[in-house]
Amino acid sequence: MILEVGNLDGLFTLILLIMFGPALLFLIIGIILFSQQKKKAGKVFLILAGIYLLVSLGICGSMMTT
Repeated sequence: MILEVGNLDGLFTLILLIMFGPALLFLIIGIILFSQQKKKAGKVFLILAGIYLLVSLGICGSMMTT
């Protein structure tokens, strides 16, 4: 018996949201804090955005290729 999956557009959108959503949020918060003279906290959020993006692209990207 063959199982037919159907439309997976919602799942693909959810994976993309998990990949880029928190990194984009951290980036926006970092830019806002960096522009409001809280440069140390802004740098921390920008670094967190980069690290989250790097890790999420590695984990979710490897899930999407299999």
